[in-house]
Amino acid sequence: MKQVRFNKAQLSEIEHCACPGCGSCAGMFTANTMNCMTEVLGMGLPGNGTIAAARQGARITLAKQAGKRIMDLLAKDIRPRDIMTAKAFKNAITVDMAMGGSTNTALHLPAIAHEAGVNISLEYFDKISKHTPYLTKLSPAGVFHMVDVDEAGGIRAIMAELDKAGLIEKSCKTVTGKSVGQNIKGAKILRPEVIHTVKEPLRKTGGIAVLKGNIAQDCSVVKESAVAPEMLKHTGPARVYDSEDAAIKAILAKKIKAGDVVVIRYEGPKGGPGMREMLNPTSVLTGMGLDKSVALLTDGRFSGATQGACIGHISPEAREGGNIALIKEGDIIEIDIPNRTINVKLTEEELDKRRKAWKCPAPKVKSGYLARYAYLVSSAAQGAVLKFN
Repeated sequence: MKQVRFNKAQLSEIEHCACPGCGSCAGMFTANTMNCMTEVLGMGLPGNGTIAAARQGARITLAKQAGKRIMDLLAKDIRPRDIMTAKAFKNAITVDMAMGGSTNTALHLPAIAHEAGVNISLEYFDKISKHTPYLTKLSPAGVFHMVDVDEAGGIRAIMAELDKAGLIEKSCKTVTGKSVGQNIKGAKILRPEVIHTVKEPLRKTGGIAVLKGNIAQDCSVVKESAVAPEMLKHTGPARVYDSEDAAIKAILAKKIKAGDVVVIRYEGPKGGPGMREMLNPTSVLTGMGLDKSVALLTDGRFSGATQGACIGHISPEAREGGNIALIKEGDIIEIDIPNRTINVKLTEEELDKRRKAWKCPAPKVKSGYLARYAYLVSSAAQGAVLKFN
């Protein structure tokens, strides 16, 4: 393939022409995923998750309806915790799996649930994923976008289809003043090429997988639906970097080769601090044509636009002395997404030896609010929420 080089002025012109108006973030990325989750949880009106920004009439109408509903909810003293129950979160995770949502939902939904007094574990995500059919293949995994989902019947159609398999809790309250069951009644799939049926799904299991092993004893998360089939199982040598910036520098210097496993650590909730989004290294790998031959592991997180064998939220993180901190250059790493495992080929004796020799590096931030955050924040496996006891 012939390579084309652009100078900065030409690149800037392309960027400004590529997204000239509103509504350009049209895939199943983090913002759109959480917008859909808001609707599924019952905290957004029907259509909230999928109506395109450019469809101003529909959006303006929805905004007016939302204002009216807020006043009615206030008058009736219906509060978010009355709506966001354990069953509502079960619905959200189910639809998340059916749509192949962003891996960031494995942070955001547990964190929101924590604030609502509901406990959600990463094991619960995987449990739901194992029996939830994958119904929509949206960008970055596929060719369809959120506007296509809206035209296909929206979130209501997806939930109504999942309900045919008994996967939706219909009794949950919503901001409409009606139950989930009442909201989705009569909803139909209008574009079957966009939303598949539960009888003929794209895949019998959900879009996100939770992996465990001696690298991730608590958890790690991957968007399985956006991984090329040839990368679902991968074994290769580790290329280890202690920051995102160091990894990007190495990738741009063409130090990463097909078959490698890039390890980016000390970017977790405590180490970052704050889990920076790893869109840059994943985008560069994809742009260099390495997304189908190189895996990337991190205790940080990814953009919802990330594709490929990119495994994030590795817990315990490096800053806490997790085994990801013990990996050395050239160690062989085995990834098996179908069997939900991620391991470095080292004996427990070798890991114990390295653990005794490991020294926690100085924190990146030593004062102010970020230092306080790093001290109080929990593991990514718990939604990276603040703990005060």
